[in-house]
Amino acid sequence: MTGILSKIRTTLEMIKWEHSIFALPFALTAMLLAANGLPRWRAVAWIVVAMVAARSAAMAFNRWADADLDAANPRTSGRAIPAGLLSRQFVLGFTILAAAVFLAAAAELNRLTLLLSPVVLVVLLGYSYLKRITRFSHLGLGLALGLAPAAAWIAVSGSLDARILVLTGAVTLWAGGFDVLYSCQDCEHDRAAGLHSLPQALGLAAAFHAARAMHLLALWALAWFAWLFHFGLAGWLGVAAVGLLLAYEHLLVSPRDLRRLNAAFFTMNGVIAIVFFAFVSADLWLRR
Repeated sequence: MTGILSKIRTTLEMIKWEHSIFALPFALTAMLLAANGLPRWRAVAWIVVAMVAARSAAMAFNRWADADLDAANPRTSGRAIPAGLLSRQFVLGFTILAAAVFLAAAAELNRLTLLLSPVVLVVLLGYSYLKRITRFSHLGLGLALGLAPAAAWIAVSGSLDARILVLTGAVTLWAGGFDVLYSCQDCEHDRAAGLHSLPQALGLAAAFHAARAMHLLALWALAWFAWLFHFGLAGWLGVAAVGLLLAYEHLLVSPRDLRRLNAAFFTMNGVIAIVFFAFVSADLWLRR
């Protein structure tokens, strides 16, 4: 029993399950808007299950696909597979199990979510290979998170409203921008390993400019989204709060000082997602 519990703890640490908070609030935002309030609890539960399962499959597959690369990188050599804490076979099996849970959750929601779920898996799992072929792999990660609000909208309504794609674009740019920043710490290793990223291709200073541009575009997309859905004061305050938090995130790190990168990446982006969801939820409640 102790061995099983230890393996579970190691698996949860490997997939960083707590980082589901990045995309989940945006999915819940879309869910509330699609239902014009709170949908049935059954739909809420299956959306959360689908989100967590999809992200778990994506993270586990990334660790499986990158095991050799992680072993060669001093920053990641302590991860579960390179450190010998989990076998590649176990991690691949976990990926398949998480993907199966995601497909089952999609089937419980509606027919369209089930039909589109394999496409979502291709995006989520395919991201792991993008850095081998393109410097714009960051946008692949961004899209993997950006699909969450569109998927949640379909899960509630059974159809797609083009307006929700604006939020997909905003999340894609937001997540892609913070992935550019996070990739800065592996710039030299990526060059040596033949991997592609904006920091590796352009240098740290230019990569920071690219991340700032992506976040400015994300903020503009959020403002467009707020206009499309006729946000009230609380909703617009949420957009403004995201802008201030993004500005603070960029003050935490610079091309010459990456020491607070984990705070900028993990803490601030989780806060951004939660704050936006909270303000939009308040806006919907105030308008009822």
